[in-house]
Amino acid sequence: MSATTITQSATVPLSRAARELELRRGEFDLALQLGCVRSVPDEGGGGRRIARAEIDRVRAEAGFPETLRGRVKAVGTTEGAALVGVTTARFTRLARLGLVVPVKFYLNRYRVVVWLYLAEELRQFAADEQIAPLLSGRTPEGLRDQLGEGLDLRPRNWRGRHLGFLLRQTEDPWARAAAVASLLDPVHVTEIVKDPYERAHLNRLMPAPVSRAAPDSPGARINERITTADHQDEIGWLRADLGQSVMEAREVRPAPRPTSDAPTVPAPIPAPASSAGRPTGAPPPADRTSPAGSPRAERHHLAAADAPLTRPESARSQRLLAWLRRRSPDESAYRALNSPSCTTETSRRPSRS
Repeated sequence: MSATTITQSATVPLSRAARELELRRGEFDLALQLGCVRSVPDEGGGGRRIARAEIDRVRAEAGFPETLRGRVKAVGTTEGAALVGVTTARFTRLARLGLVVPVKFYLNRYRVVVWLYLAEELRQFAADEQIAPLLSGRTPEGLRDQLGEGLDLRPRNWRGRHLGFLLRQTEDPWARAAAVASLLDPVHVTEIVKDPYERAHLNRLMPAPVSRAAPDSPGARINERITTADHQDEIGWLRADLGQSVMEAREVRPAPRPTSDAPTVPAPIPAPASSAGRPTGAPPPADRTSPAGSPRAERHHLAAADAPLTRPESARSQRLLAWLRRRSPDESAYRALNSPSCTTETSRRPSRS
């Protein structure tokens, strides 16, 4: 039994692991992101899998499965405001100020972004005594000014959390660099990673998009706007991190690239040669290096005219002349060429008149 077979038998696919842990797929995805359930790479290249020992560990925890479900429960604005004990408007302001960090988002039927938050984190947030002044009374003037200027840190905070999840999923240096590059505009990636082979390698290792919307659709453009860094300080931090990550990846191993700039062209298979020493039914090879009308090309033409034609070559010549005869209005010239009295000199140098 091979090592791959042993590994496959010791792990299970994600869908089966979700069923055994009694989680819905969305809850299971959050459990993976938060590290509540640890996954391992598939040795066969089929994505991530869950070790059987990890499933046994989670199931052996006290209060399973309610405890696990409580850790991955995500709520929207209305339920989140109820957990914190504030109005939905105040809760939205707290989230825009970055005091509450979303863990997930999706687009509803009206293409409105719906942010989700961990219920467990909201309970901890509400219990923090330092946050109590922000839960009642007027919002401080400095924070009100920022909100008036359109401050909304929800996308940025989500990107930071998502990047942490991507980095926890792999130890490969190039895959980690690709995770950082996935949050940058391609223009910034090109400016940092100037080698086209390195950029191509990063593109192959890019994590799957969080949205399943059709490319170039309105939903896809909204998702792209959320998943791409847009703050100048955030962009600067990601650019510096990408440059450092690529340098570390180069030290481990270079990006794959072709061994030669020119592709190797296989040699043609020669055709069976006739008694005259060249392939049957084929004209003598032309000199590709000699221009038409040069003495060398003229010698090839004369040699072709003097060489005796075999029967297949004669038939092929007749078919070629018949095809040319249909294209040209001058019938007399082709009848003269086909006449038995046509001399070798005439076939060599046809009249220019």
